[in-house]
Amino acid sequence: MQESIRQQEQARVDAVREKMTARLAAVTAQQEAAHRETTRVEQAYGEATRVNITEIDDRMETNAAVQQQKMMVARAVETETILGHEEDRLRRLLPQPYFGRIDIEQDGEQDTLYIGTGTFIDEADRFLVYDWRAPVASVYYNGTLGPVTYQAPVGPVTVTLNNKRQFMIEDGRITNLFDTDETVGDAVLQAVLGSQSDALMQNIVATIQKEQNDIIRDTDADVLVVQGVAGSGKTSAALQRVAYLLYHSRKTLDADQMVLFSPNQLFANYVSAVLPSLGEKNTRQATLYEFFAKRFSGLHVETLFERYERDLAGLPEAAQRIRRFKERAAYLDAIDAYLAEPARVPFFVDITLNGEVFFAAKTIAKIYASQPAGATAANKFLDTKNTLISRLRLRVGMAQDDDWVQEKLGSMSSREARARLDGRSFASDDEARFLARELVEEAYAPVYDAIYNDYFLDVYQEYGRFLEAVAAPVPAPVWAAATSAYRADLEAHTLRLADAAPVLWLRDAITGGGVNHRMQNVFIDEMQDYSQAQLRYLHHAFPKAKMTLLGDALQDVFSSGYQPASLDSIRDVFSGLRVHQVNLMRSYRSTRPITEFAKALLVDGSRIQAFNRDGARPQVAVLPRTGYRDALIATLTQLLAVNHTVAVLTRDADTAAKLYASLQLDVPVTLLTPADHQMHTGCVILPVYLAKGLEFDAVVGFDVSAATYHEASDRDVLYTLATRALRTLVLVALDAVSPLIAALPDALYDRVPTIAGVATI
Repeated sequence: MQESIRQQEQARVDAVREKMTARLAAVTAQQEAAHRETTRVEQAYGEATRVNITEIDDRMETNAAVQQQKMMVARAVETETILGHEEDRLRRLLPQPYFGRIDIEQDGEQDTLYIGTGTFIDEADRFLVYDWRAPVASVYYNGTLGPVTYQAPVGPVTVTLNNKRQFMIEDGRITNLFDTDETVGDAVLQAVLGSQSDALMQNIVATIQKEQNDIIRDTDADVLVVQGVAGSGKTSAALQRVAYLLYHSRKTLDADQMVLFSPNQLFANYVSAVLPSLGEKNTRQATLYEFFAKRFSGLHVETLFERYERDLAGLPEAAQRIRRFKERAAYLDAIDAYLAEPARVPFFVDITLNGEVFFAAKTIAKIYASQPAGATAANKFLDTKNTLISRLRLRVGMAQDDDWVQEKLGSMSSREARARLDGRSFASDDEARFLARELVEEAYAPVYDAIYNDYFLDVYQEYGRFLEAVAAPVPAPVWAAATSAYRADLEAHTLRLADAAPVLWLRDAITGGGVNHRMQNVFIDEMQDYSQAQLRYLHHAFPKAKMTLLGDALQDVFSSGYQPASLDSIRDVFSGLRVHQVNLMRSYRSTRPITEFAKALLVDGSRIQAFNRDGARPQVAVLPRTGYRDALIATLTQLLAVNHTVAVLTRDADTAAKLYASLQLDVPVTLLTPADHQMHTGCVILPVYLAKGLEFDAVVGFDVSAATYHEASDRDVLYTLATRALRTLVLVALDAVSPLIAALPDALYDRVPTIAGVATI
């Protein structure tokens, strides 16, 4: 019976692929014809623009012809683009036309639908494949057999799901199929998760789980918070969510109106293939550092990685308290209260021209102070700018009769005069006045730029004044020292990360700027690495955007102070918005033994559910600090023989660099740093914080020693390290293993006497 079903389904696959191939051939021919037509129309457009336009009648006729040709060019290009998209979709579908089938019943009528990564309709307008993002496709992901309700454009629709069938198809051949009552059967997951990793993340459309589908299709939340354990698929689900939103809002939403904040450039490159594999353009991507760097021209903003490395050397309790204070949302409220004081005047500086004061800071301050006391800082600032521009215009008018202007007019050639007039016609006196004004405006352009770009406001000095005025949670001498350190950093053209969002908040509150109204969706990965202040500032910067926040409080590697891990703290940040939270507690990435080991490292790891995928237990080897090299080389050589990707994870960048220097002559390894943008197959060495969000076939945790991991906060780092491994985890301790590992039950790992044939101690 099963073989008969397989043959029938294979026959359908063959028939669908045959229709796709025929359609692809037709589309290719049409696209070639469309390209020829586009070329012809563009050539005709070029000829139309060269027609004689001396006579009025000729000019009118030519303008009409040009407009007509423009429309023809636009239509020809649009046709070619549409055909190109269809060709891409067909080529993407051919190897695997679909991955699922549902048999449903509605109002006594039976229907069978096949689900794939794109829609395919035959010449008779029959849907042979439904896009996974179609409303009815949610039955495949969310439904078990029996009544199922899905959201259609007309409202909720209830159908009876009689059967759900799942396929594994490779190059047009069914390699496996089975009927299931589950969302996605374990057999499919076992096959997909058991495959080798790659340098780029793949889409998970065929294995989306119900809770992931809820994330993908949520269109009601203003802020969607996804708290997911390592390997739970939260990032993958977020990328499928991008594709879903683009599919359902095609006319009103473009990929350029969405931005994904990635933890680093390695991760951004790692996920770059997911959306194109679904036929969508990648969204804008940025790291928080890149976002800040564009807003602090000429100033180096400390990165999260730089701060982490500095913190490893020691972070005094007072410094921790100051950081937590600055990173809370309430700190931004304190800035608002500071600016709301009626007598508050920002720190202005002189506007100069050619080394001389043009508008004095005292003059600007008086203009600002003269504004209505009840006005906001932004309104006062805008009125101040307008007043300065009005005064600039007066001075431009007064300067037209200055000697230097008249001298330039007298020496101006007729050619330069004609160029400046640009076809304008004046009476002789008016022409001279026009040229004089042009010269003055050109000379005074730096002043206009200074006003327009707010260069007369020194926001850094103003922030320093705020630091002196705010009530700090530490003794006055400690806070004074921190304020002095801020000013010293400015002298060195650097800014601490904890101060970046508050300085921007202060600047925008004064100037009324810094807002992007075009962005409609913002995705933030590794949200546990963002402070409340940073999250609130991003919401301010993109006020019309819905936000999707992805994170895992258990992977708090950076310990950057007060973290917004709870739903209550998120509601504080996004007050007044609809906040939905989804928790993903099942880990799919690693084998069960690795997941069980990793979750045991945590104080509250019992809630994590391991996916039932067999594998070897993690290995722990203790090597002498002065003689580990041969054993490590042998281990990496063995792992590389059977794995596409092997990662050696260290605690910090300095250890990674030294280890790379030691191994590079004997093992083909690549050192990855925060400056790298591309993932590699083979063996890579990198600090553990750069590996967040990434996964590897095998992971070697280097120097998991008592001297390196001994604090309670190190549990999160070790957990993050362990959960990067898909199927093999080897932990190498030097002299003595971390007490956090030694305290685990012996049944969770193997203490190996040799590692790759070399005896351990």
